[in-house]
Amino acid sequence: MRSRLRVHPLFFAAGILSAFTGRLLVFLEAVLAAAEHECAHAIAARRYGYTLDRLVLMPYGAVLSGDLSGMRAREEIAVCLAGPAANAATGLLFVALWWLFPETYPFTDVAAYVSFSLFAVNLLPAYPLDGGRVLRVLLRRAGERRARAVCLAVTLLTAAALLGGFVWSLFGAPNFSLLFFAVFLAAGARGGGSYRPFLFSRERGFSHGIEERRIAVSADSTLRDALRYLREDRYLTLLLFEGETFLCEVSEEELRTALGRGDYSLSLRDCAQSP
Repeated sequence: MRSRLRVHPLFFAAGILSAFTGRLLVFLEAVLAAAEHECAHAIAARRYGYTLDRLVLMPYGAVLSGDLSGMRAREEIAVCLAGPAANAATGLLFVALWWLFPETYPFTDVAAYVSFSLFAVNLLPAYPLDGGRVLRVLLRRAGERRARAVCLAVTLLTAAALLGGFVWSLFGAPNFSLLFFAVFLAAGARGGGSYRPFLFSRERGFSHGIEERRIAVSADSTLRDALRYLREDRYLTLLLFEGETFLCEVSEEELRTALGRGDYSLSLRDCAQSP
């Protein structure tokens, strides 16, 4: 699985600022929690046949990029919620650790706070946060254009509220986290990351030899269903059955050709019969 890592310039600015304000430890723990968050997204996406394309580290978070084409709404929602769920699980793990070993609290309280904060913040209905992604998926029934417009408006209002909170903090102790978060939301209001189909080159694998993975499936299964069986270290062959009767085999090349047409709802039966 290939992935690319890019660091946004504001990420370094946030790190330098945290060092000067004595919050470098919090910043580093936030980076680790964000990395865990995005890994959970990638693992959940892989279950449905999608993979991480590019990871961009932002000032107080990270963004996955790619293409969600062909993913069902409930699958996309599950992928979106995987990140916050991972952070919540980590936070609860620290709480359990305090219950068993109270002496660990002074060393892990910040990490738990960061994990719970990422969990709560990412449930906000602002794009490209996970809550905003879920909102956009739910609104698609009313049309993609309307869903995009509503999410943009909610995100910009949230960013404006955060910016207002930063301005208010200037009259006391300046809270630069609010400023960076507002900039992050404003910058990502029109876009954000996602996933791309799990397709990869076999040339290198074939030069060294690669094992075959044979899966028996119903002929009525779709290309979208077949995505979850792809593995980078195994060559896939699907055995199509109608009931208990064997029909034919579908090679990985045939799957790739069909996926290239973009019709993820095509049945494997039709895939085998198409030229």
